[in-house]
Amino acid sequence: MAEERRAHGRLIGAELGRIAGPVLGKRGLGEAQLLQHWSSIVGARLAEGTCPERLAFVNRDRMHGTLHLAVASGLALEIQHQEPVILERINAFFGYRAVARISLHQGLPAHRAPVAQRLRPLGAEEESALDRRVAAIPDAQLRAALKRLGAALLGSESK
Repeated sequence: MAEERRAHGRLIGAELGRIAGPVLGKRGLGEAQLLQHWSSIVGARLAEGTCPERLAFVNRDRMHGTLHLAVASGLALEIQHQEPVILERINAFFGYRAVARISLHQGLPAHRAPVAQRLRPLGAEEESALDRRVAAIPDAQLRAALKRLGAALLGSESK
């Protein structure tokens, strides 16, 4: 019975586009992965002060679009100067020239997710205890993910 359930299980990340696509499409941001990976595309520092609002295309080929980006006050000038680099990173993420320009809008939307808190580094004793707890897990990717989760949990606790 458990094997049967596992065979039909899917990673939520693999289903995100199908689930969120209709909602994001109404906002003009049909590329759910852009939101999901925004921090890794532009870097944590820029991601803290920016939020993609929508991606607009002139025609149906979904190329050379305009990314409408909400920007925190004071960050717009830096985004303008880094626009070529940001465009290059976005297009490398998509694998084709999806975005040709960025349109900036001052102010972040109220629905923006809160910025993740900074974690304290783990001590040597905590690190080795975490390694022992996940050592028996045979799948390397799962073991690494659980170790990251454990480190985040331990690092967010105040001492």
